[in-house]
Parts: sequence; C-alpha cells; structure tokens
Amino acid sequence: MKPLWLSVVLLLPLSLSAGELGPPQALFDGKSFAGWSGDTDKTFRIEDGCIVGGSLKAKVPHNEFLTHEREFRDFELRLQFKILGQEKVNAGIQIRSRRIPNHFEMIGYQADLGDNYWGCLYDESRRKKVLATADAASVAKGLKLGDWNEYVIRCEGRRIQLAINGTPTVDYTEPDDSIEQTGLIGLQIHGGPPSEAWYKDVVIREIK
Repeated sequence: MKPLWLSVVLLLPLSLSAGELGPPQALFDGKSFAGWSGDTDKTFRIEDGCIVGGSLKAKVPHNEFLTHEREFRDFELRLQFKILGQEKVNAGIQIRSRRIPNHFEMIGYQADLGDNYWGCLYDESRRKKVLATADAASVAKGLKLGDWNEYVIRCEGRRIQLAINGTPTVDYTEPDDSIEQTGLIGLQIHGGPPSEAWYKDVVIREIK
C-alpha cells in the first residue's frame, strides 16, 4: 500500500506547446484484448465496450495489470475511467513501466487513482513512494465519483504532467538520470476489497 506522507508540488497548466503531437491512435478497439496482455481469465474482462478490472462480488487478491504490447516514450495519453467500490478503492495507469518477470507486479510510474491519491504520481515497485501530489481540493471539485472521468497523461523528455477532467494535478520532472523514460502502458486494479476499475476511449498521440 502506498505511504500516506506526500510531498505537495506546484500545479502548472498542462503545456501542449513544446513537442508536436502525432495523429491519435486508439489502443483499445472496444471489442477485444488485441494488443493487450494480462489476466483476462479472472481479473480483466470487456463489458459494454470497456475494459473492466476486478469485481464487486469478491475481494481482489492482489494488484493486477493489463499491459499494452507497444512501448512508448514521449506521448500524450487520454482515457476515460471510473472506479467502483465501497471502501479503499484504488487503481491507476502505468506509464514508462515494465512487467516484473514471473510476477503479477509492474515497475515504473503510475498515474494514480483512488481516495487520497487522485491525480498523484506514484513510483510502483521501484522507489515505492508518491513522487508528486495533487491538490486534493482542486481535484475533488471536478471529480465525478462512481462515474466517468478523463485522465490526460503527458510525458515528454523527463517531464510528466497529469490532469483529471481538465484540472492539472502534477507537473513532475525526473531528477534521477538513471530512471528509464520509456516502457509499457498498463491499466491497474489494486488488490483489496471488492472493487472495479473501468477504462475506455484509450487514445495516444506520440510526440515528435
């Protein structure tokens, strides 16, 4: 579980002026898991044109990730999400990440979702801490709990910017030159009480 001590960062508007965005590419066709891999037998399913992780009828045993087969470096990713559950609901979108061999976990940056973590940037299975924190009050004003919301994730160079429903939440520049800045995109459902993470309209535009 993520630590509760967080470092607040200055919120800056999501800048789209630096690199040129390429054409939009849909990563999910709304019908199949083509291009994706993960536990599609028990954890992930397709319902109403959406990717759904977890269940409202049973505990989620541990973190699970559905990962896209392509690697990306500089990009703007947009997707719709909604998180359902009664308590300690948590999920997230992995970026510039890797699967840990012979393990269910991933390692890398996570655009976080869930109580106390909406819009934060977490370092999954690596430094295991929140790297940059969103202003909870600002995010809450536009957040639609139990309904669809939009996440925008922009990675360019060593800079990562996040926004939820048009509200910038994180503007983070990686200070450690040894941290990889390319990798996989993954959709997470966090282990814990019965819950579901829904994702749709997963579209990426690479930055030239």
